[in-house]
Amino acid sequence: MDRPSTSSQSTLQTIAVVGLGTMGTGIAEVLARSGREVIGIDVSDTAAARATAALAASTARSVTRELLTEQERADVLARFRTYSELSAAADADLVIEVVPETYELKQQVFRELDAVVRPDTILATGTNALSVTRMAAESQRPERVLGLHFFNPAPAMKLVEVVSCVLTAPTAVEAVTALARELGKEPVAVGDRPGFVADGLLFGYLNQAAAMYESKYASREDIDAAMRLGCGLPMGPLALLDLIGVDTARTVLEAMYASSGDRLHAPAPILGHLAEAGLTGQKSGRGFYTYAQAGSSAIVADALTPAADAGLGAGRPVTSVGVAGSGTMASGIAQVFAQSGFDVVLAARSQEKADAAKAAIAKSLGRAVAKGRLTQEAADLTLGRITPAGSLDAFADVDLAVEAVAENLVVKQELFASLDKVCKPGAVLATTTSSLPVIAIARATSRPEDVIGMHFFNPAPAMKLVEVVRTVLTADDVHATVRGICSKVRKHPVDCGDRAGFIVNALLFPYLNNAIKMVEQHYASLDQIDAAMKLGGGYPMGPFELLDVVGLDVSLAIEQVLHKEFRDPGLAPSPLLEHLVAAGCLGRKTGRGFREYARR
Repeated sequence: MDRPSTSSQSTLQTIAVVGLGTMGTGIAEVLARSGREVIGIDVSDTAAARATAALAASTARSVTRELLTEQERADVLARFRTYSELSAAADADLVIEVVPETYELKQQVFRELDAVVRPDTILATGTNALSVTRMAAESQRPERVLGLHFFNPAPAMKLVEVVSCVLTAPTAVEAVTALARELGKEPVAVGDRPGFVADGLLFGYLNQAAAMYESKYASREDIDAAMRLGCGLPMGPLALLDLIGVDTARTVLEAMYASSGDRLHAPAPILGHLAEAGLTGQKSGRGFYTYAQAGSSAIVADALTPAADAGLGAGRPVTSVGVAGSGTMASGIAQVFAQSGFDVVLAARSQEKADAAKAAIAKSLGRAVAKGRLTQEAADLTLGRITPAGSLDAFADVDLAVEAVAENLVVKQELFASLDKVCKPGAVLATTTSSLPVIAIARATSRPEDVIGMHFFNPAPAMKLVEVVRTVLTADDVHATVRGICSKVRKHPVDCGDRAGFIVNALLFPYLNNAIKMVEQHYASLDQIDAAMKLGGGYPMGPFELLDVVGLDVSLAIEQVLHKEFRDPGLAPSPLLEHLVAAGCLGRKTGRGFREYARR
């Protein structure tokens, strides 16, 4: 068999891109800007013209921004030529196909290319869901076939997954890996499995979000806001499904489910219903959301768009707030309320602990002043509104009591039993639990109608999200009170029912667990997975960075709660996570988790 040549920039100078949709056009632009001769091939003259126009418009913007000269722009445009026949790829050193995601079409392209290209030409598929091995096996020269998975939009996204299979020649992998680096991309080497790394983790999460919406657990707006504000993601999952294409997502998930058998990958029925109705997202003008027109990203109101706080009714008056606890979360919540003008009683198990918590708030405010985010006068006023106390008895006159103690059901039940005795009639009692059943906490009181979940995120002064968790017994005016309070403290409330994980943790921790399973299966390394999710998914932190920050013990506890409630085998905590926790490797706080850290 002929073997592909070892890479250098000169050996991959002429590159054909088959399929000039959004992804193909983006890849062609990256290649042409890098100095390559690009042969764009599409059976549709309209698609070819659109790709040429897109490149012309993009390079014109670059000239306006003084990133290119007129001559450089002319050179880029001259390097991109379009054709309607695959025979145009005859002289290509590399062919990248990005035609629609079906085996039949891709295999037809590869069969025709076999008869056209040189023996040493590398053939790359841009698939993100189909088997590279299967495509390679049907090629006349399987050793030159591999996957080259760019991310959308290709000019902006840095990640490129280089996918090899058991048939792929190492020299082919080396050639395209070098090319990716020369293009300014970050290549990650992965094996052949549906979704590879980034989409393998991303699409399971998107699928669960679709199922969550389908079950009417939360609105589409609240699901998307929760993941943007609670995890720092650039887009919410339902909006992202509309961007990717609901039909595309369904195809990827079907391939993943066929391979893994994991129910978390079984496409949520709503994906099939939307796809079959032609409601495929932005490209059709309607999917989970409705858009101004087909191809637009501008969301417009529709029948499902909620009116602002419609039907909430009047809440209860709140001027004073009690915060129970002395840790980071309790201090942060007390600071949030005090900065918004509320009088705050900060109660701990002793006066000493309460004073220490107030001192921590003083340091936090001092840092904000030093960074210019707060005036000294505002910091002094905030601190002056906080009264530390060594007993819950100080909550006798508060209108809202918020607990932020250890995530232990017995501890919280005992605390709420005490609040029931201390707090005045009509006071709202809120728990910040992230995983425990709010109703079980409410039933520890004689007034469960006054109890609600108010889940802040850490650090509370910075994070904008609050998950508002109603139980079946929570009074309407209590719900209205907490929604109103969130607005007054400049937080974004999202409504969710009383079930494990609420919105954020129920979607986040299965994703983290699946990342650990990838490492257990030796599919990819910690660094590869973290890089893939940051560069390919726009995540602010990779999953292993985040796990070590959150704490492996905390993560395990949440995963155990999710597994116990939903009884899904795919949610069973990874044995590797269990072993690390048993060994005392809990993340940054112990100096070692998935990675080792310098002790301070």
